[in-house]
Amino acid sequence: MSRVGRRPIPILPGVEVSVEEGKILVRGPRGVLEMELSPGITVKVENDQVAVQRESDSLKHRSLHGLYRSLINNMVVGVSDGFSKTLEIRGVGYRATKSGNRLELSVGYSHPVVFEEPEGISFEVPNPTTVIVKGMDRQQVGNMAARIRVVRKPEPYKGKGIRYLGEYVRHKAGKTGA
Repeated sequence: MSRVGRRPIPILPGVEVSVEEGKILVRGPRGVLEMELSPGITVKVENDQVAVQRESDSLKHRSLHGLYRSLINNMVVGVSDGFSKTLEIRGVGYRATKSGNRLELSVGYSHPVVFEEPEGISFEVPNPTTVIVKGMDRQQVGNMAARIRVVRKPEPYKGKGIRYLGEYVRHKAGKTGA
């Protein structure tokens, strides 16, 4: 049995979980998240806990067991607390600004790179070199942060670019003059 899948998910205060024919619905103070369940995976809600079970020990069901437990846990945490990823921008003249629901990045191109806030995601720019991506869906938050980072990945010589907070960028030695 999956070690991850075996553990029950505690339902946090203010969160409501309901299961209807192959779907799980999680409601909380931040909103509603919904996910379809794979055939062979069942979810039971009892005693303020959610238990994920599988119908057989086949390879497919074993692999999905822990996955669905983690996804449901992320939904419960997301609708109560939410998720965030912090990106830092390093480089001379590199900066971010937010106007309305648009994030504009000036990162060395001839034009600013613009991102619109998708539904369920919000951007915060506490200072010109920091961008915080927030939302209740962990996958969406991570995906949006990755899309922003790809605009100007950190380069290994000077470390300029967009990186996650706390990300280590290995530096290389430059060319030696002859």
